[in-house]
Amino acid sequence: MEIATDTITVIGATWCPDCRRAKDFLSEQRVAFDWIDLEQHPEATELVEKINGGSRSIPTIIFPDGTHLIEPGNDELAEKLGLTRSAKSSTYDVIIVGGGPTGLTAAIYAARENQSVLIIEKSAPGGQAGVTERLDNYPGFPDGVAGHDLADRMRRQAENYGVEILEAVAVNAISADGEWVTVTTAVGDSYNARAVLVATGSVYRRTGADGEADLIGAGIHFCATCDGPFYRGAKEVLVIGGGNSGLEEGLFLTQFADHVTVAEYSEKLAGSRLLQDKVLAHPKMTVVTNSKVSKFKAGASGKLESVELEDVVSGECRDHEASGAFVFIGLDPNTSFLDGVLELDDRGFIVSDEQFRTNLPGVFVAGDVRHGSTKQLASAVGEGAAASIQIRYHLDKVAAR
Repeated sequence: MEIATDTITVIGATWCPDCRRAKDFLSEQRVAFDWIDLEQHPEATELVEKINGGSRSIPTIIFPDGTHLIEPGNDELAEKLGLTRSAKSSTYDVIIVGGGPTGLTAAIYAARENQSVLIIEKSAPGGQAGVTERLDNYPGFPDGVAGHDLADRMRRQAENYGVEILEAVAVNAISADGEWVTVTTAVGDSYNARAVLVATGSVYRRTGADGEADLIGAGIHFCATCDGPFYRGAKEVLVIGGGNSGLEEGLFLTQFADHVTVAEYSEKLAGSRLLQDKVLAHPKMTVVTNSKVSKFKAGASGKLESVELEDVVSGECRDHEASGAFVFIGLDPNTSFLDGVLELDDRGFIVSDEQFRTNLPGVFVAGDVRHGSTKQLASAVGEGAAASIQIRYHLDKVAAR
């Protein structure tokens, strides 16, 4: 079997968890790759066996330079991709945990004040904005902008001011001792700063259904405000989740799609009665309950064509044709490493005061991970700038002591 020589090729299977992890890692780093599923292309088995000396170990990842990795961990992949994972210094004025729009904006503002800044990002700079197909509601781009393009612009701007960025490095712990805050990474390094900004954001919960990971941005979305306009004139769009977010976003999508169906796992909708009444009375909306997604299916174009819905009572499955699916089943903040360290609300979001200060001296929070934030790109950027100003005041006070 011939494979492309100008890009990375990942050979594996959909049932293989290591294959999914490797694909997710490459996608998070915005690294282009070809995916060969052994179940759909059994002829690729011969190539896998040849590379592995007869073994069928997957994922087998082949690089344009002719080298390959077998069942690599994220650390091994990061090293192969040449990602920077250790900082040049052990001490900084400001350390920012999270390299999304909030963190990048805060870094730009801080660096312009001649502060030494380190960003530690567990995946790739840009956050959720960086993996969004297109942004049509961000000021200054009347024709819209590709998410990866905006993320790359923000990164370059930060680096132009001397901001140091670590990629594919998770933070394990944050602690404070007097005027210093210590950040410890999963790589085993520790860095100290006078101030730390937590801007780790949140992640949309996924259904976990087959085909979901491959179709994100190609028919599967998590933000109707961001991606709804792409479905102007679409015959059918599916909303997954019958809570307040799902119903609100479903109503919003009726501005574009000819029809919107809301699929809810439970036997009744979970949203407020007011929203339920609006949805049930809307001529362009239909609600199906006791329904869960079992599979997302792509068409010949490689984009979403239909969603297999399973009746959770009878177990019966049916195909629901839809060109777009919007998943609204909740948000999970990236704060697991902060439990017991910072004050969190009942959903795990970080509590702060009006100056973005947390309960730990010298530690600030901004963006989607902050309790009460609006979870929109423009406000995330604004919070990054505002938090950076508060950090400057904090550093001035520390220097004056």
